[in-house]
Amino acid sequence: MIKFILVLLLSTSFVIGDTEFAEPAPSIVEPRKIVLSIKSADDEEINHVLSSANNVLKFYGPENVNMRIVAYYHGIRALLKKEKAIASRIDAMMQVNVEFVACANTMRTKGIKDDELIEGTEIVTAGIVEMIERVKDGWVNIVP
Repeated sequence: MIKFILVLLLSTSFVIGDTEFAEPAPSIVEPRKIVLSIKSADDEEINHVLSSANNVLKFYGPENVNMRIVAYYHGIRALLKKEKAIASRIDAMMQVNVEFVACANTMRTKGIKDDELIEGTEIVTAGIVEMIERVKDGWVNIVP
């Protein structure tokens, strides 16, 4: 009986609380600005970034988030049309206005042509510079 009471007391001492929003709270007028990067060609790592981004969208609501996902180095693979499983996830995220960005320097180095990318992908000169500029502009860089 004492063990039962002890377990009950210990289990009730953990309280689950809601996340408190920083001011201003996220809204259509004041969306959270989030930038993530994909720099690995590994399926698990690519899917981890996409899942993390999806979790953020679910929590805040896509209407309360501006999100850019920048692919460079080996991560450019995530934005190739031929990668069907990944492409379908990216297309779904584009439907809720997540912006996907490809690094032109990486594309040139790897011999990737514009038409090999998923339709709707934005191309910037340098992916890493895109990350720097978004952070400098107040975007939060999430590294899952």
